[in-house]
Amino acid sequence: MPKLRHVMTTSAFAAALALTATTAHATSTLDYVALGDSYSAGSGVLPVDLSNLLCLRSTANYPHVIASRTGAHLKDVTCGAAQTRHFTESQYPGVAPQTDALSTDTDLVTFTMGGNDNNTFINAIVACGTAGISTGGKGSPCKDKNGSSFEDEIDANTYPALKASLEKIRAKAPNARVAALGYPWITPATADPSCFVKLPIASGDVPYLRSLQAHLNAAIKRAAEETGATYVDFSQVSEGHDACKASGTRWVEPLLFGQNIVPVHPNALGERRMAERAMTVLDLG
Repeated sequence: MPKLRHVMTTSAFAAALALTATTAHATSTLDYVALGDSYSAGSGVLPVDLSNLLCLRSTANYPHVIASRTGAHLKDVTCGAAQTRHFTESQYPGVAPQTDALSTDTDLVTFTMGGNDNNTFINAIVACGTAGISTGGKGSPCKDKNGSSFEDEIDANTYPALKASLEKIRAKAPNARVAALGYPWITPATADPSCFVKLPIASGDVPYLRSLQAHLNAAIKRAAEETGATYVDFSQVSEGHDACKASGTRWVEPLLFGQNIVPVHPNALGERRMAERAMTVLDLG
């Protein structure tokens, strides 16, 4: 009998260990909510998430890459063309405000947002592309016409909207780690004449657009830091991977003759690299 009691005790101990390990594994799974615009959604990257075609969301976007590599439980509510107000407002009929996906159980939140506010990106690209074609790529017609107007809109509207939204995210997910991702470079630091056919921006407007993007990223960083969120910076790691580079090197597709159905957006490589950088900054292993 003593020997039998020993065997039973050992078995019970082993079962307890197994139960503890199973419970620990279950509780260690990240409850991850992905918010954001088309750079978060991976719009234009295949395969498309068929559960919501309005949002043109990819199942190969950076949230899915992060989730697959970390084993996180992902709720992806990213949506192409989203503006900061769509954190708390419905973007389309039947599409809930993005922050409705958050709860006190949420462990991780990521987003890229702000580029669509004031239609900053699309207005700047269209304005500078049109101006560049009109001058055959010479001068800085877009800068000459628009001056600081795009940056002024970011300061007056985008930055305060991002800060207010981050505070609302924190209120709905008080236990979560929140990461605001910047935008990887679209243009090189200086004009590349061979790129004009793909990105018809005048030589003097290439640094102008680059400065605009840097200004937006700085606003995102400022809003993140002031609300206790983590800012994921791409200014160094995306250098040399702009839309003017060759396929296989560039992270963002050009305006013309690109390989994605949505131009001037990250390709599959860009989404993977955004995921990897976010994982590094957040120490997600």
